[in-house]
Amino acid sequence: MVLALVILSVLAFFVLAIRQSALWQWALAAAVIGVLAMLRPEEGLAFSSNLLGWIVALLPALVLALLAISPIRQALLTGPAYKMVKSILPRISRTEQEALDAGTVGWDAEIFSGRPDWDKLFAIRKPDLTAEEQAFLEGPCETVCAMIDDWDTRHNRMDLPPEVWQFLKDNGFFGMLIGKEHGGLGFSAQAQSQVVSKIASRSVAAGITVMVPNSLGPGELLEKYGTPEQQGKYLRRLARGEEMPCFALTGPHAGSDAAGMRDIGVVTYGDYEGQQVLGVKLSWDKRYITLAPIATLLGVAFNLYDPDNHLGKGTDVGITLALIPADYPGVEIGRRHLPARAAFMNGPTSGKDVFIPMEFLIGGTEYAGQGWRMLMECLATGRAISLPAIGTVSIKGALRTTSAYARIRRQFGIAIGTMEGVGEGLARMVKSAYQFEASRAMTAAIVDDGQKPAVISAALKYRTTEEMRGRVDDALDIHGGRAVQDGPSNYLFAGYQTIPVAITVEGANILTRTLITFAQGALRAHPYLLKEVQSAQNPDKRRGLHDFDRAFSGHLGFMLRNMTASWWHNLTFGRFASSPVEHELKGWYRQLHRYSQSFALAGDWTVAFLGGDLKRKQMLSGRMADVFSDLYLLSTALKRYEDDGRMPEDIPVIDAIARDRIASIQKGLGEVIDNFPSPFLRFALGVLIFPLGRRARPSSDRENYRLAKSVLGQSTFRDRLTRGIYVTFDPADRTGILEDALVKVEAAAEIEKKFFRALKKGEIDRRLDRDAIADAVEKGIITSEEAVILREADEATDRVIKVDDFAPGELARSTQQPANAYTAAAE
Repeated sequence: MVLALVILSVLAFFVLAIRQSALWQWALAAAVIGVLAMLRPEEGLAFSSNLLGWIVALLPALVLALLAISPIRQALLTGPAYKMVKSILPRISRTEQEALDAGTVGWDAEIFSGRPDWDKLFAIRKPDLTAEEQAFLEGPCETVCAMIDDWDTRHNRMDLPPEVWQFLKDNGFFGMLIGKEHGGLGFSAQAQSQVVSKIASRSVAAGITVMVPNSLGPGELLEKYGTPEQQGKYLRRLARGEEMPCFALTGPHAGSDAAGMRDIGVVTYGDYEGQQVLGVKLSWDKRYITLAPIATLLGVAFNLYDPDNHLGKGTDVGITLALIPADYPGVEIGRRHLPARAAFMNGPTSGKDVFIPMEFLIGGTEYAGQGWRMLMECLATGRAISLPAIGTVSIKGALRTTSAYARIRRQFGIAIGTMEGVGEGLARMVKSAYQFEASRAMTAAIVDDGQKPAVISAALKYRTTEEMRGRVDDALDIHGGRAVQDGPSNYLFAGYQTIPVAITVEGANILTRTLITFAQGALRAHPYLLKEVQSAQNPDKRRGLHDFDRAFSGHLGFMLRNMTASWWHNLTFGRFASSPVEHELKGWYRQLHRYSQSFALAGDWTVAFLGGDLKRKQMLSGRMADVFSDLYLLSTALKRYEDDGRMPEDIPVIDAIARDRIASIQKGLGEVIDNFPSPFLRFALGVLIFPLGRRARPSSDRENYRLAKSVLGQSTFRDRLTRGIYVTFDPADRTGILEDALVKVEAAAEIEKKFFRALKKGEIDRRLDRDAIADAVEKGIITSEEAVILREADEATDRVIKVDDFAPGELARSTQQPANAYTAAAE
C-alpha cells in the first residue's frame, strides 16, 4: 500500500505539473491521496484513524484548496510576491516598452514556451514567389547582375556606373516594398530578400544600394505611417528612383544606444515660404548614413520638445521622425565615409537650427513622439530581410566558388577538395549554406505572414553575419594565395572586405546578442513575464495586483512544468518528447522539443534570479541568446526539408546540422549553468538539465568528409545549396571562368586518371620545357582526341589559378569618373 501510494503520488505530481493544472486540480489530487492514506492506518500511512490523523492527511489538499480562492491567494501568496517583484524585476523604460510593443511573437514564443507546436511551424508559408516576382528575378535581376563589374565599381569608380543606376531606377528596384497603388512593385518580403541576395552575389555594394531604399527608410515609413499628402507627393517618385532616400539615425554619441540621441527639435513658430507657421527648429548631427552623399530626401530622427505644449502632448514629446529635402536650407551633407573601403555611398549629415513646418513630420503631428515605435516596427521586419539576405548569399557564393576551385585545383597530384583538411572547411560551408538559406527563407515567410519578428530578426541578423565571417574565412583559407591577391578576377575579396560592415550595422552583433535577443525575447516571448512586469508597474495597485495574481499563478505552474518536463526529457534523452507522427526526422524534432524545454527552464530561472541585473549580466544573456538562436536555426532546417519536398539527399546534411546545433545548445546551457550566480540554483539546473551528464557530440569527421565530397562537381545538390546566386558559365567572367573550368575538368576526369598514373610511374614528366600531354599521346597513354579534352581542361585550370598583376601606377584610381554617378544617370 505504501509503495502504491508513493507511485500514485509521483505519477500525480508529474501529470499535474506537466499539464500545468489549476490549483483546484492539485487540491483534488491531494485529497484523493490523503483519503487513500487513511484507509489503512495500521500500515503506518497516518498517525491514527482519529481526527488528528485525518487533518494531517488532508492538510495539503486544504492548503491548495484555499490557495485556489483568489482573495485568499492574494493575501497569503501573490500579495507578498507582488511587493517583492516590484523591487526585483527590471523597470521598462518608455523606449523599451515601445520596442516591445513594436514586435510580434510567433514561432519564437513556441521556443520560449518549452513545448513547441509543430502545426504552427508547418503553418508558416513556403518561400514561394508569385509569377511576377519570379519573372523579375529571372529577367531584370539577371540583366543587372550581368551589367555589374565589381572591380570597376569598387576600385575605379567607388560607385556604380551611371548605366547601372539608370537600369535600377527604370526597373523599379528602389520601389520593391512600395505598393502598386503608389507606383511601386509591391513585392513580398521573400521576393525582396531574393532580389537583394542575387544582386549581392555579384556585388555587395550593389546589393546594399538596392537594399537600403527597401529597408528602414523614408519609403517604408511613408508607406506605413505617411499622411495621404506625403504619400502622394513622394512614393511614386521614390518608386521610380527620382528621389533617393536615406535615413539618419546614428550619431557620434548615439550608436547602439540610438534612443540616447542628442539631436533636438523644439516646437515653435517660424518662417516658411513667406508665412509664419507652427513648426520645429531642428538641430542634428548624424554619421554612417548609407546613401547620404547622393540622397535627395533625408529622413531624420530626433527628440522633440514642446515647451509651450502647442501639440497638446506635453513638453517632452519624444522621438519624432521628419522628412526633409536634401537641398532644403540649412541641411548639410558631409564628406563621404569609406566603410571598409566598400563602394556603396555612406556619409554624415547635419543641420543647425533648421526650421521645418509640421507637414515635414512623417505622419504629421499625429505621429509626433511615436518615432521610436515606428522605427522599431520597421526594423523588426527590415532586419529580418536585408542582412540575412546579404550574409546568406555570401555563404552560398563562397561555397559555389570554393567547391569548384577545390575540384579544379590540384596539389600532390590530387584535387585539393579530396584532402581531409580542405574538406573540413568545405563541409562547414555546405552545412552553413543549407542552414542559413533555410533560416533566411523561413524568416522572410514569417514577415509575409504579417508578423514583425523583432526577436527572431535580431537573432538571425547576428548569427547570419557571424556565420558569413567564418565561412568566407574558410573560402579564403582553401583558395590560399588565389584569394588574397586582389584584382578584377578576385571573386572573394570584396565580400571579405565588407564583413565588418555587416557585423556592425542594424545593431552591432555584440549588443544584438547580449542585450536584444534574449533580454528582449525573455520579456516579449515569455508567456507570463511581461504581464508580471506590466502589472507590477501599473499605477493602479488594485488592478495591478489582480493582473499580477493571474500572471504569477500561471508562472508558478509554468516553472513547475519546466522543472518536471526538463528533468524527464533529459533523463529519457527526449524519447517521449513530441514530434510529427511517423516523420523520418522525428528524432530531431524530439531533440528540439527536449532542449526547448531546457531552454525555457534555464531562461525562466535566469530572469527570475537576475531580475534588473539581466542587462548587466551580458555574458549569461549572450549565451542564452546563442541557445535560442540554435533552437531557431534547427527548426528552420527541419522546415526547409518539408518545404523542399523531403529530398532524401538532404537528410545527411540535416543530420550533421542537427548534431552540431544540439552540441552547441548543450555547450551553451552548460556554460550558463557553470556561471550561474547562485550555487544552489547552479546545482539544481545541472540536475534538471544534465541528469546524466553532457553527452552530445557534433557531426563526425566521416559525415563531414562525405558532405565535402558531395559538392566537388556539378550536381543538382550543389545547385540547390547555392540557389539564388548569380551563376554564369561565361569563361570571360570572374566566376564564369570557374564554372566553365569545372565542366571541362569533369569531362577530362577519366583521361586525367590515365595521365596521372603515367606521371607517377615516371613514363612522362611534367616540366616547363616539355609538353607532357603531347608526350602522353606520343607514348600511347592517351589518344589525340583525349589530348584535346585534357588540354582544354588544363588551360581552363591555368586560367582559374591565375592571379591579377599590375604595372606601376596602374592601380591609381581613375579621376575621369563622375563624382556622383546617380546624378549623372539622372542627367
